[in-house]
Amino acid sequence: QVQLVESGGGLVQAGGSLRLSCAASGRTFRRFAMGWFRQAPGKEREFVAAISWSGGVTKYGDSVKGRFTISRDNAKNTVYLQMNSLKAEDTAVYYCAAANGIVLVTTTDEYAYWGQGTQVTVSS
Repeated sequence: QVQLVESGGGLVQAGGSLRLSCAASGRTFRRFAMGWFRQAPGKEREFVAAISWSGGVTKYGDSVKGRFTISRDNAKNTVYLQMNSLKAEDTAVYYCAAANGIVLVTTTDEYAYWGQGTQVTVSS
């Protein structure tokens, strides 16, 4: 089992920045690729970013490329999502997830563990 707890969400003005954190406990964190997803009201859960077990490979959803950065610190069992140049359309609940293995993946069904989510609201 892996337990994931997100933090860092909140209210920010358009153009601002936030950094989300996801603290993991349980099984060995470094054995899992990690990802961030988001879900806005009435919409499906959307892929935001993912990172390989080592942190050497990352991938981003088209809507956040160039604005968001995913990173991880395996010594601290934590993955981060730095969000810059935020837009109103970034408003959503953001979820951290741990994949079934070390390979970077981008679809929800390839992730075995999920956090409870943290709300990000961007005012225009």
